[in-house]
Amino acid sequence: MSTIAPMSLAARPLYRWQLRTHTLELGSRTHLMAIINITPDSFSGDGLSKATVEEAIAAAVHAHDNGADILDLGAESTRPGATPITATEEQSRLLPVLEGVLRERPQAVVSVDTYHASTARSAIRAGVEIVNDVSGLEWDSDMARTVADSGCGLVLMHARGRPAQWKLQTRLPAAKVLPTVFSGLCERLTLAEATGLSSERILLDPGFGFGKVDNENVVLLAGLPRLHELGRPLLVGLSRKGFLAKLVEPVQGADLPIPEARRIPTIAASVAAILAGAHVLRVHELQPAREAAAVADALLEAEEPSLRKVVGYDA
Repeated sequence: MSTIAPMSLAARPLYRWQLRTHTLELGSRTHLMAIINITPDSFSGDGLSKATVEEAIAAAVHAHDNGADILDLGAESTRPGATPITATEEQSRLLPVLEGVLRERPQAVVSVDTYHASTARSAIRAGVEIVNDVSGLEWDSDMARTVADSGCGLVLMHARGRPAQWKLQTRLPAAKVLPTVFSGLCERLTLAEATGLSSERILLDPGFGFGKVDNENVVLLAGLPRLHELGRPLLVGLSRKGFLAKLVEPVQGADLPIPEARRIPTIAASVAAILAGAHVLRVHELQPAREAAAVADALLEAEEPSLRKVVGYDA
């Protein structure tokens, strides 16, 4: 009788992610970062700028109370072709909500999604634990020092160019997608560490959709396990991304609004990312993500113990 080989999954290393006043143990289960968009022009139709400050605070509190490990507050859209806003405008949207969330849930782990160092400084003073910089410290020369001095955790993303450039960029051949992201993240890690940011404070994000289009994102997702060689935990943001919509267009049929049209593709991609070793998922819809993570985490837990290697972690 022949022996059936078990499913081969990527080992998810264990890490301690050091934040300003917290430490998150990453790897034994998937952590969920809830997206709180305080913007009028979110690509996914979930912006809260037309809501009152109280309604935006309530949305964040609801996410926290329903299982979000991290609340990620952002007040500027970085969708393809987005028009940049000033740091002053960003802060006027962000800070009242941030202050209200921390007043209502002082124990919440809150992240600020910004590439402006001045916004990061204001948010740090208000009490955020994490700076989520989609530019990978590249769009504001003061950001690296700001985060280094703060003690906050950093989400270091790979972005290929800026939003206004993405539609005009030369496409990447499939063979160059992963090397481009890998080398770019290496450069950003070197920059962060040279500024005084210790590696245990850094989480890496390959930046799906940020200067990658269509099948480039599929190639990147398929190659995600390679990024474990960088020695840092991985955050993946796939929720409602446009490339997922294109993948299901031939079989979807109905003309649906973005949240509904991209819900199932997001769940499928999220499971794939977890099985490839993602530590944190950044999500719009919390409950479907929790259920997807429960299934994927169970599969990882059922893997052979020899594949559940421990890297960069001192028990």
